[in-house]
Amino acid sequence: MNKNPLSATFRLGFLGAGQLARMSGLQAFRYGIQIGVFSDREENEPVQFMTPYSQTGSFDSLEDLTSFAESCDVLTLENEFISSNILKQAQKDSGTPIFPAPDSFALIENKLIEKQTFEDAGIPVTPYALIKDEDHLENFGDEHGWPYLLKSSKGGYDGYGNETVRDISEAIMAFENLGGNSDRDIIAEAFVDFTHELAVQVARNETGHVVYPCCETVQENHICVAVKSPAPVDASVQKKAQELAVQATEAIHGKGIFAYEFFLKPNGDLLLNESAPRPHNSGHYTIEGCVTSQFENHVRAVMGLPLGSTELRTPAVAMINLLGTDRRDAKVENALKALATSDGHLHLYGKLDSKVGRKMSHYTLLGDEMEQTYTKAKQVTDGIRI
Repeated sequence: MNKNPLSATFRLGFLGAGQLARMSGLQAFRYGIQIGVFSDREENEPVQFMTPYSQTGSFDSLEDLTSFAESCDVLTLENEFISSNILKQAQKDSGTPIFPAPDSFALIENKLIEKQTFEDAGIPVTPYALIKDEDHLENFGDEHGWPYLLKSSKGGYDGYGNETVRDISEAIMAFENLGGNSDRDIIAEAFVDFTHELAVQVARNETGHVVYPCCETVQENHICVAVKSPAPVDASVQKKAQELAVQATEAIHGKGIFAYEFFLKPNGDLLLNESAPRPHNSGHYTIEGCVTSQFENHVRAVMGLPLGSTELRTPAVAMINLLGTDRRDAKVENALKALATSDGHLHLYGKLDSKVGRKMSHYTLLGDEMEQTYTKAKQVTDGIRI
């Protein structure tokens, strides 16, 4: 990276064109630089309305990715639906650096490799196994109990790509549905008895690293519906989660922004559940809630700039995910109460089509006390239709 990153001709490219790239792109614009976007979808995505430098192609095409890389000064990820081998070759052929680096991404690019990487680094993970056949399905249930989760090793998100199985017949059906009989790696994960689901974001580059507060994610049907920061758990637990998140980032030699999700067990132990080599839904609250958002530190990290403070601006920050309520052209109704609330912040993602359960928007409220702030955030967003 020879060009000054704080240059009007510097172009930061995003592999993926959804709301995460959109929110990072908005921060890149603050630095007066250009953004490019690579999408694998025919319909326009949120970032494509923001920049003329847009390319559509396939994440499986080395030619497409190399062509896009050649048009940018640095590339970064918005999702994981891509092969580290293709990234590595596109970086070599184009000469454009990609962060997180393909070698780092290769250590966590699917759920099986991810578990092995962190386990090898001494980080406790949820019990898991690679499933190849019916005997494996039955043996995992016998060892870890029913029900348990079956997950596609690559490509799952927001409840897609995973199924809860309660007996062997459900497990056999889910294995088929997830592609287990079509050479797709399927892993089983034990259900963990936990009291809280926690998350931590870490930004890291050659200038150092910064760690965001440990927050709690509130889940329904495998989808995060809300976030509380800081998490309503003991300070020692918060600190331990932050330490594990830094340890995990160092284990993959990460440059960029990384997110980690943990289970807090009743005995106080923490298990690392999943990671993401990009901004994460659990960190949306940082836009207004922290001195420097995860999106700004994403941009800073991959451009080699000093990282910003992750300190909370108020004692309590609550974020509510606003999911699609109807299948229709996207529009927001009944949001006036939320907009009129002091220190409440509504973010719309610019998606053209809404469908039930799709992440369309989020709302962040800052306050002085967590439960009061969280309750108010739920109240003012109740009734919003998208």
